[in-house]
Amino acid sequence: MIWQSYRATFFAIFSDRAVMLLLIGSAILYSFFYPAAYSGEVAERIPVVVVDNDHSATSRAFVQRVDAVQQARIAARVSSPAEALSLMQERRADAILYIPVGFERAILRGDQGTVALFGNGAFLLRSSTSLTGLGAALGAVGRDAAMAQAMARGAPAPSPFAVIARPLFNTREGYGSSIVPGVTFLIIQQTMLMGMAMLAATLREARGDHRFSPPRLLGIALAFFTVGWGVLAYWTGFVFWFQDYPRAGADGLTLIVSGTLFIAATVAAALALSSLFQVRERPVQLWIVTSLPIYFLANLSWPAEQTPHWLTLFARLLPTTPGIHLMIGTNQMGASLDEQWPELINLALLILLYGLIALWRLTPLNRSETAPPPRR
Repeated sequence: MIWQSYRATFFAIFSDRAVMLLLIGSAILYSFFYPAAYSGEVAERIPVVVVDNDHSATSRAFVQRVDAVQQARIAARVSSPAEALSLMQERRADAILYIPVGFERAILRGDQGTVALFGNGAFLLRSSTSLTGLGAALGAVGRDAAMAQAMARGAPAPSPFAVIARPLFNTREGYGSSIVPGVTFLIIQQTMLMGMAMLAATLREARGDHRFSPPRLLGIALAFFTVGWGVLAYWTGFVFWFQDYPRAGADGLTLIVSGTLFIAATVAAALALSSLFQVRERPVQLWIVTSLPIYFLANLSWPAEQTPHWLTLFARLLPTTPGIHLMIGTNQMGASLDEQWPELINLALLILLYGLIALWRLTPLNRSETAPPPRR
């Protein structure tokens, strides 16, 4: 009976174009089109306008260093701040570098040279990137000036330590590498929830309140579990490699256990949710409204410490909250199962909770109410 229900569920999925597109087609489409929006990863060569009122060798060397950094490029050189502001207002530049008169003279006297950096606050990422590049160039000029002053006055003692920054997990320090892996598991959950709920609502529209025996319900769950695992393996095994997102190379057993618990909790939640819908369009409407709040409730981009405690407890009722942290921890950061035990227990409890709700809502009260497996 389980095998018959398993096959019947696959037949129902592949007979319904909308459900098949939601469960399988959307995973393929998202895997190429969604990461494409973040393919740039790090903003670079942001246009900068320069106002050099010093016209000295040091200021010209500074401008040359600015044009050499990856984050910025010199888009124009003007003679007044008003002209530079006009270019920024026309969106021909995202930052302004102003070098006042006396910049070189102050450095040669052993004093601090002064420059002014201005960024466009309407585009925070672009302006912060360009200002970072200007700061790097300014730091290089400062080191050269300090070395020249040291040669004239006598070299000071070397620094007792040096700072070397090496990003561990997001090695390219890109926005896409940070955001896409987490959203991936949200996509898997939402498509599973909505696909199963849409199929159940379609069945309910055709046959009314439809219930299944426990073996048949298990067959349905196994069919959706197979689809979910296939989508998960496609993303973690192919898409992350193809899109070159960070992968820590966790051992196979860790990934299998983590993926199994996440997909099982998602399927159990989908079964429980599917018992609430009687109109085919409702699941898609719910998907559109809830996806963004669910992602923020996972506390991947917003710290849990800054979230109300009751809201963090509520978020634990969603498979994505422990699921995203578990999959990111094992797949991107190389965490072991021992290090992820709170997420594992959370998912196991969700499987039990939503599994019992699904049994209560979808199995008959007595044997005479048992209905045949879904077919279209």
